[in-house]
Amino acid sequence: MESRRSTTVPTVPEQLPVEVTGAGDLLPQPESPTRTHGYVPRGLGYVPESRTHEGRFGRMFRRLPPFVPGPDEIAEIAAVMADPQPPDRARDNPDIPAGYTYLGQFVDHDLTLDTSGIQERRDDPDALTNFRTPRFDLDGLYGRGPADQPYLYEAGGSGRLAVDRRGDLLDLPRSAQGTALLGDPRNDENILVGQVHLTMALFHNRVLELLEDLPGLERRPGEDDFALAQRTVRWHYQWMVVHDFLRRIVGERTLADVLVREPLIRGGRPVEQPRLRFFGWKRNPFMPVEFSVAAYRFGHSLVRAGYKFNTTVPPLPTFVPTPVSETDPLAHLGGFRPLPDQWQVEWDRFFPISGKDAERITPSRAVAPLLAPPLLELPPEVAPTVASLAERNLTRGARLGLPSGQGVARAMGADPLTDEELDLPRPGPAPLWFYVLREAEVQCRGRHLGPVGGRIVAEVVLGLMAADPASYLAVEPGWRPTLPSQVPGDFTMPDLVSFTGFGLRQV
Repeated sequence: MESRRSTTVPTVPEQLPVEVTGAGDLLPQPESPTRTHGYVPRGLGYVPESRTHEGRFGRMFRRLPPFVPGPDEIAEIAAVMADPQPPDRARDNPDIPAGYTYLGQFVDHDLTLDTSGIQERRDDPDALTNFRTPRFDLDGLYGRGPADQPYLYEAGGSGRLAVDRRGDLLDLPRSAQGTALLGDPRNDENILVGQVHLTMALFHNRVLELLEDLPGLERRPGEDDFALAQRTVRWHYQWMVVHDFLRRIVGERTLADVLVREPLIRGGRPVEQPRLRFFGWKRNPFMPVEFSVAAYRFGHSLVRAGYKFNTTVPPLPTFVPTPVSETDPLAHLGGFRPLPDQWQVEWDRFFPISGKDAERITPSRAVAPLLAPPLLELPPEVAPTVASLAERNLTRGARLGLPSGQGVARAMGADPLTDEELDLPRPGPAPLWFYVLREAEVQCRGRHLGPVGGRIVAEVVLGLMAADPASYLAVEPGWRPTLPSQVPGDFTMPDLVSFTGFGLRQV
């Protein structure tokens, strides 16, 4: 086994000690003509070099030394992350239905939208400041609004989002070339995240349609119908992200510890206030790379090898390794194309819809350091340089100088996992992404994230939402949902689907 030594990396101005295990030239920076798993947001090239505490990307644990495994160690870890089990039911997670995998992808895109061009990103890797603050504002759905991006909306000034209709089939709006017209093109990356985006568009349109008949909506000064509908949609979406999605992902205990509900004044009604211990900023919040490059990538472990998304279409893999141009378009769930006939999703296969057969729900996979086979052989259009998503994620974490999982655990006051629990090919520091996945498997049976991963995700999600001056947590922290729901005063993704009426018909 190679000896580990502390050294310094000249390109890091802070001159932090670096945990090195055979570090050499890392793999080339992945690029992709589409914003997919190969897409590297501008500014992520050298995040540890940032001296500021704001901007688009930054570090949550700035005082911890980077852990930089070399290419050989990365390859060894990636190899043990290949799931050896037969496809599908061997590693089910009944607490997280499969739809939340792709809702999580939609949420990720909502936080990390980047509209810069490919050449600009490549020429400007250190652009860490002067980006807009990441918010849960559905900008991938609304874009810059009907005035600036009218092609996202129906003609005529109704404020309704555009939807393609081909008989009974609904699809994302597309150009004559089949390109989806979206505020964030990544939401067309696969069929399922595309159907989530479509559902959100239909949610807005339904709220706008029923605006005068919905109880509990209060029009504020200066709000026209579009602005009122948009705020209603955003606040219900934000509530759903916190109380449905985040609760399932981090677990009840972590959510209750980070999100405190209590009156601010004696006799007042309870309000929600995040209690942040590790995520802080000076003026404007930033996107921590410990979240975006490690902890939030837990979602990759949830992905199944394939899905049966409606009654008519047989089970299909998420990706196939061959080039898209050489692959039968009806043999995979890849996106960036018009929705084929009879491919409408049946959401009761993915979410627990009230009144539907719970036996039809497909669960996600358990949270664990194991990836399904399609993610280990991504097509060249998605991953032009390195086909394994495990290797790509580990390499990105090394390039960005993320701290080790044990280092973050100690910084949080937690007892780190032992070498035996981590079960790495080589004992010693663990990449933060791998650590978060193993922690969930060892300490939470893979049902949700553990104390380190869950705390990172909960603090960043709630911190960013509370910092958004237009969110319900900032404007009206005692607000409760008003739209129809199975439990009054609550609002979940199944409630949202039921409200739209979309995806409830058998295909």
